[in-house]
Amino acid sequence: MTQEWILCPVCGGKTHDRLREDTILKNYPLYCPKCKQETLVAAKDLQITVIKEPDAKTQSR
Repeated sequence: MTQEWILCPVCGGKTHDRLREDTILKNYPLYCPKCKQETLVAAKDLQITVIKEPDAKTQSR
């Protein structure tokens, strides 16, 4: 069973989380202690994809 550290998609630094090859993540809030950013990610078969959140729109009256 192989394991890899999850790298931050913003700065490339190592996070505190590891993935195994059988791990599946959906909408996981990945926090990076180096750049102090939180990013939503999904993972399957050791492949990480960043989930882009739509920007909030202002309400018109």
